[in-house]
Amino acid sequence: MLTSKGIKNVKEGFPLKIQADEVKNVDIDFDQDFISKMVPKLDWNALIFAAQCVGHKEDLPDTLPEGYENDEDLLRKLHHILLEVEVINGCLECPETQRKFPISNGIPNMLLNEDEV
Repeated sequence: MLTSKGIKNVKEGFPLKIQADEVKNVDIDFDQDFISKMVPKLDWNALIFAAQCVGHKEDLPDTLPEGYENDEDLLRKLHHILLEVEVINGCLECPETQRKFPISNGIPNMLLNEDEV
């Protein structure tokens, strides 16, 4: 989980807002069993927020429906946002301080300055 909680005076620092300048879609084989096992580990509200930030909410429900394990359409949408959408360049923004962490070549740089620790 990416958070900016390490910054001085930040209480939660989650979820980080994704500001994507460049997004790439990659093809990954769909594995329904894998995705259905991942869902309980997700913070659903953070996932919806992240999907919305990168423009890929794609009819994802605001709350996780019961019986999602058998909803192949929903699992394919989750597969897409979780595995196939890659933020190549942009930044992650702390919701409390608005501190921006750059993303370059798909890698976020979350190193803090000395005065932020």
